[in-house]
Amino acid sequence: AVRTAEAREPFRDLMAAIGQPVIPSRSVGSVEEALAAADELGLPLVLRPDFTLGGTGGGVCTDGSEYPEQAAAALAASPVRRVLVERFLEGWREVELEMLRDGEGNALCVCGMENLDPMGVHTGDSVVVAPMLTLKDRTWQRLRTAALRIVEALDIRGACNVQFALRPDEEAYGVIEVNPRASRSSALASKATGYPIARMAALIGAGLSLAELPNPVTGSGSALIEPAMDYLAVKVPCFPFEKFPGADPSLGTRMKATGEVLALGTDLAGALLKAYRGLGSRVTEPGFWGETDRGALEEALTVPTDRRIGALFEWGRRGLDPEEAARISGIHPFFCRELAELGALERALGEGDLTPERLREAKARGLGDRRIGQI
Repeated sequence: AVRTAEAREPFRDLMAAIGQPVIPSRSVGSVEEALAAADELGLPLVLRPDFTLGGTGGGVCTDGSEYPEQAAAALAASPVRRVLVERFLEGWREVELEMLRDGEGNALCVCGMENLDPMGVHTGDSVVVAPMLTLKDRTWQRLRTAALRIVEALDIRGACNVQFALRPDEEAYGVIEVNPRASRSSALASKATGYPIARMAALIGAGLSLAELPNPVTGSGSALIEPAMDYLAVKVPCFPFEKFPGADPSLGTRMKATGEVLALGTDLAGALLKAYRGLGSRVTEPGFWGETDRGALEEALTVPTDRRIGALFEWGRRGLDPEEAARISGIHPFFCRELAELGALERALGEGDLTPERLREAKARGLGDRRIGQI
């Protein structure tokens, strides 16, 4: 399972064999082959080295003059000197499903997670929400069914996560990759749902089946019952850029985060604010942006950095159109509207609209007494 999932070409061939759509790509072993693949696929492209973690050695290439150097670096990063050259699906969304399967073929989806950032930002560097908030039910069922088929074809015995690229209209998807192990996403799904994925994977590795194990969340019933969430879990990554001011803060397919915060709540914006308070970050606070002009704010939405979510809050404070923010950033309009609404509420409070109804709404949306006091 590890050999097939981590080697890009065998994985692509397996997906084709079971009828799962993959992103157009070519596996290469030299710079010459990489150049031929670029001629065939066309720019922009994503380079994904075999058998690496955290996007090491990979990246998005939009400039043909820089491509040979990027391809050479990607080949050097792969311990087997193989790289998947893949067409970059700009604007597509990225979702992942955390799966668990035992040696007898029993499988379940522990959790579905949705990245706020579109394709091009490593999932470890993106704000992630669980459960998925924007998918139609039929889309969710298609992806869940696809993930179950994929883990069966790979003969996974333990935990893994399946990553999908989803076209904005949800009419098409592509399988990005499978991480055949307990990963950062497994840890996130465990914390979000309370389902101990690593412990269950260890029991499966010891030869037990999910059918004979009790539900680890409730202590009774079957472990095959998928967890249900009536709340939101939001993960916000932590970056070291303040300690290294000379570092490039732009985000891409190489992971730069050095930690993360998980916040739980009943409201997206409130859970996000809780997570940023946990980080000690000020990017979501009104004073952080000061007199930043609209052009700089648009640039902050266009270029993925650790400040983009804060720029969305500021966009709402200024009463700007959230649909335009979605177009500029590539972030789903639902998320842009949610954050813009909270920003508008902050602006109203800042202008003195301190009615009891407004204060109750502010607290319900997660602003909190300290934030209200600052306003």
